[in-house]
Amino acid sequence: MAIFKRYLIAGLLLWLPLGVTIAALIFLVNFFDRSLLLLPADYRPEALLGFNIPGLGILLSLAMILLTGMLVANFLGSKMIRIWESFLARIPLVRSIYLAVKQIAEAVFGSGDQTFQKAYMVQYPRVGLWTIAFQTSTQMGEAQARTGLNEVVNLFVPTTPNPTSGFFIMASRNEIIELDLNVDDALKMVISGGVVVPPWDKLREQQKAHEAEQGLEHIPSENQGKTESKQN
Repeated sequence: MAIFKRYLIAGLLLWLPLGVTIAALIFLVNFFDRSLLLLPADYRPEALLGFNIPGLGILLSLAMILLTGMLVANFLGSKMIRIWESFLARIPLVRSIYLAVKQIAEAVFGSGDQTFQKAYMVQYPRVGLWTIAFQTSTQMGEAQARTGLNEVVNLFVPTTPNPTSGFFIMASRNEIIELDLNVDDALKMVISGGVVVPPWDKLREQQKAHEAEQGLEHIPSENQGKTESKQN
């Protein structure tokens, strides 16, 4: 039974990640292929070629995203976006959903200090327990000002194994520790529940330096050797 259990676990460790990866890829391909429905029926791949090509919708979706990005990146496009957003801001339910999704997208995919580009260690849910959190903003508003702190960092504390849910906390910069980990490595550690621990080069350097110091302590100096020889 022990041998059977070992072989079974070894097989699961091989096929389970592979199966989940294939299923996720199939889902994404089918999702993006729906963009082909935007084309007229006569210009779709099955009508022109006589058969369907899986994944062709990814190219169409990528082309659409790049085209819209080129249009909104210039002055005229940004002005049109402001007009469109002011129109959506007048619709009660749509306004809340659109602005919330836009702010999250800007935090995840944007650039600058107000993004998910920094990982921190924070004591949560109590002092003495540490977890990983991601910076969302450093802007000062009423909530940050009423804390009485000079420099407040807005942090998102994700849950394991689903990092899309979590908690929002505000902490003083003096009470958190900035990590050298990038966001991707920090997310891997969160999703795995601490099983996946990314290597840290500085830790290796510190261990080597400590081992070198211990080695030097065991080597007698020249003066000690001379003193011992005289005494003998």
